[in-house]
Amino acid sequence: MAGDALTRPKDLLDFSAYGPKEVESLLLLAEGLKRERYRGEDLKGRVLALLFEKPSLRTRTTLEVAMLHLGGHALYLDQKQVGIGEREPVRDVAKNLERFVEGIAARVYRHETVEALARHARIPVVNALSDRAHPLQALADLLTLKEAFGGLSGLEVAWVGDGNNVLHSLLEVAPLVGLRVRVATPRGYEPDPSLLRRAGALLTHDPKEAAFGAHALYTDVWTSMGQEEERERRLRDFQGFQVNGELLALLHPQGLFLHCLPAHYGEETTEEAVHGPRSRVFDQAENRLHTAKAVLLALLG
Repeated sequence: MAGDALTRPKDLLDFSAYGPKEVESLLLLAEGLKRERYRGEDLKGRVLALLFEKPSLRTRTTLEVAMLHLGGHALYLDQKQVGIGEREPVRDVAKNLERFVEGIAARVYRHETVEALARHARIPVVNALSDRAHPLQALADLLTLKEAFGGLSGLEVAWVGDGNNVLHSLLEVAPLVGLRVRVATPRGYEPDPSLLRRAGALLTHDPKEAAFGAHALYTDVWTSMGQEEERERRLRDFQGFQVNGELLALLHPQGLFLHCLPAHYGEETTEEAVHGPRSRVFDQAENRLHTAKAVLLALLG
């Protein structure tokens, strides 16, 4: 299958070590795995540790199901069990897990944690979310757009909302596949300026300017896990940045709505946007499974 002989870095922490060929190979592999559904012998006998400081529906489920479909097993370890960085140093956790399992998928608060795991473990480490990046989500987004439009190069993607980890990964991967990104955030919530420059992205504080004529309009929650104390201030600061019917009407005629979920209806989006005819939100969610399979097969296979 295309992608099986992928030349790749040992880990997937973000896209800084990946080039266009690596990303293309992962997407081709994901497309093939989506068609086949089950590959029950590829990772037979292999175990992936799911080291989660943060809970999740999609990330945990797709990684566990991916390992099951590939013939392996996933072992869920939450913060109460492990106490990473508290009960035990990150280095020691890494050096223990490398003796027990074939890979680690870490969903953490600080990006430094997943970097330390990769530095100290001799097995592959996958960033299943950090405050800096969410590469598994970005791969699912690319697959969703590719399925909808038949390709990626030249597509205009508008991001409206917080300049967060999901946007960082989108900005990282965009120039590798030819996406053009427009970003609209409130003042003070802009993403990493180096990533904006690298992607050649447009930055504005006007959601309508970003959305006009775009092939896809993408948003995320205004208040993520770990930001609960900022909730009231964020609700005030993000007024006018909701994705609703008025904003969606500005898109390209075939323009789509994307959201990495969970959605906070009445805040960053409306129920009508998520469940309406332009939405590909649940295609994105499904594609988290297929792109997770591709990453795991490439790194552990």
